[in-house]
Amino acid sequence: MLNQIRGLHHMTSLAADAAENNAFFTNVLGLRRVKKTVNFDAPDVYHLYYGDEVGTPGSVMTYFPFPNIARGSKGTGEVGETVFSVPPGALGFWQDRLASFDVQGLELQEHFGEKRLAFKNPDGEAFALSEVADNPRSGWTGNGVSDDHAIRGFHSAGMRLKDDGAMAELLGFMGYQKLDSVGNITRFAIGEGTGANTIDLEILPTVRQAGQGAGSVHHIAFSVDDRAAQLAVRKALMDTGYAVTPVIDRDYFWAIYFQTPGGVLFEIATNEPGFDRDEDTAHLGQALKLPSQHEHLRAALEKNLQPIPA
Repeated sequence: MLNQIRGLHHMTSLAADAAENNAFFTNVLGLRRVKKTVNFDAPDVYHLYYGDEVGTPGSVMTYFPFPNIARGSKGTGEVGETVFSVPPGALGFWQDRLASFDVQGLELQEHFGEKRLAFKNPDGEAFALSEVADNPRSGWTGNGVSDDHAIRGFHSAGMRLKDDGAMAELLGFMGYQKLDSVGNITRFAIGEGTGANTIDLEILPTVRQAGQGAGSVHHIAFSVDDRAAQLAVRKALMDTGYAVTPVIDRDYFWAIYFQTPGGVLFEIATNEPGFDRDEDTAHLGQALKLPSQHEHLRAALEKNLQPIPA
C-alpha cells in the first residue's frame, strides 16, 4: 500500500466560455483566480486555476474553456460531483447568495450525516458545499465572501461507476480506507494531508458511459509532497500493472497520469513548486503566463484569446 498520497491536489474540468467560467468561480463562489495560462497541448485554449490565496493543494479547481464546446453527457466512468468545504452554519448564506445569482440545481441535502448544498455551474457540472467543523484551512475573502462563510478548499469528490470493485481496490492501494456505505454510495478517506481527503463511489450498473464535454471533469489529481514521492508512486503503480505516463513538467507542479479501470483519468501531482514560482502572491492570476514552449505565440494568443478581467 502506498503512503505518499496526501488527498486531492486539484480537479480539472471542461467549460464552454472562459469569461462565464471566470465570473462564476470568482464573483459567485468567491474563489481567487491564482493562474491564467494556456493548455499545454492546445495553447489557443486557456487553462484557468481558482483556489485559495496561494492555490494550496486541495483547493484548486482548474478549467479548459474550449469555446462553444458541446455540453457533456452525464453517466458512469466520470467524477460526477465535486464538493467544497465551508464552515458550520454557512449554508444559509450560500443558499441566499447562489439564488441571487440564479445558480441552478440548488438543493439542501444531508450526505453521510453532513449538511450540504448542491448546485450546478453554468455548464451543468455538479457541485456541493459541505459544512465541516474544525477545518483549519483558510478561505479566500477577496471577492465579497467573509471568512465566516468562505470556501476552505475541497471536501471530496464523487465518482460514478458501473462497478466499484476495481476502483475500491485501487483506492485501497493508494492509502484510502473504507469508512461507510449508504445505499449505492461508499465513502473512502485517507489520513493527514491536504484536508481534501474523501472520495465517494456511486455504483450505477445500468447507466451508460459518460460523454465528455462542457461540464465534465477531465481528470482528478491526487497530491504528493515532492518529485521523489511521485517517482515512488509511479514505480509502485507500474509494478501493479498500470500504464503511467512519464513525469510531465506543468510549470506549477509535476504530473503523471494513468487511466483507471472505471474510466476516470487519475493524475498524481506534486505540491512543489507552487503557483508563486512566476508571480508574487499579491498578483497571482493577473497576467497571462505561458509555458516556455508557447512564449513565441504570445502576441497571437493575447490577440485571439477571449478577454477576461485581470
